[in-house]
Amino acid sequence: MNKLIFLLGFISIIGCKSNPAPIASEKEITVVKTFTGQQVTGVSISDQGRLFANFPRWSAGVEQSVVEIEENGDSNTFPDKKWNSWNMEQPINDSLFIGVQSVIAMEDHLYVLDTRNPLFKGVLDNPRVFVFDLKNNKLTRTYIFQEDSFHKDSYINDLRIDKKKQKAYFTDSGHAGLVVLDLVSGTTKRVLNDHPSTLAETDHLVIDGKRWDNTVNSDGIALDTKNNLLYYHALSGYSLYAVPTDILINGTEATIQKNVKLIKKTPAPDGMILDEKGNLYFADLENHSIMKLEVSTGAMTVFAKDPKIRWADTFSIYKNVLYYTNSRINEVTGPITEMTFDIHKISLD
Repeated sequence: MNKLIFLLGFISIIGCKSNPAPIASEKEITVVKTFTGQQVTGVSISDQGRLFANFPRWSAGVEQSVVEIEENGDSNTFPDKKWNSWNMEQPINDSLFIGVQSVIAMEDHLYVLDTRNPLFKGVLDNPRVFVFDLKNNKLTRTYIFQEDSFHKDSYINDLRIDKKKQKAYFTDSGHAGLVVLDLVSGTTKRVLNDHPSTLAETDHLVIDGKRWDNTVNSDGIALDTKNNLLYYHALSGYSLYAVPTDILINGTEATIQKNVKLIKKTPAPDGMILDEKGNLYFADLENHSIMKLEVSTGAMTVFAKDPKIRWADTFSIYKNVLYYTNSRINEVTGPITEMTFDIHKISLD
């Protein structure tokens, strides 16, 4: 591949383990919702403050795939029980959630990403994005990935919606790569397939002195619409990359690869999010922390460090408050019926 260059020439690439980032002041972490026996991964809050969460089908005991959490703490299946009623013995169709990994609320719509890959046993049907109108909770459109944009071992993991360019961008953590969806035509294209920037860099992480053996490729994703950049990161890795969205959309594969930029060496994260000020937030999975990267300067700090942060999986921002899920992935070694999984929030002030 062509030599990777820095997006910001003055950002020095440092080893995150040998040069630990400074720690910000202690942050108050508040529990928003706790689930017992249901492993929550995704969280997203609409412009009107509606809070949604999802549960991937990583075990046979998933009671519901998508829920809305009320202000009083109650959670209700979204959009209804029928959509959430599938089990492994049933046939699949386009009115059932099979393996939901992520939800994104934006402009009165909820985008539900269905991997169609339950229990990581392989894609049963083309991955899909279901779009619901939050004014009436009705399905308005279904986007179906084209055959050449995924693999049998794909696990389409996370997404960002680019209303400015009418696109959606996805990471594939099962088979390394990115996918671009045209929100108008519904067509999809795969890019950076098995590219060094989307491939995992290690086969394990170390958390609390214990090895978590797994290889997870391109996973975290964040969109900068002001500067037209898409950031992405392998979960099993320590390198943050970015690529211009104009080139991602219009460029050839060779051009896209040429314009991939290594931004910074970082801790190993899961999900990521960019705030309105251009700060990138992501987990440090190995150290029970959430990191903050000022992209314009390259300054990286520990935004929050606390034993309560147990595999911060997905992030959402609403009214200057950061919400995240504790999916505790490294702690799951068997049945999860007695385990608890939380949604937490932290003020960005």
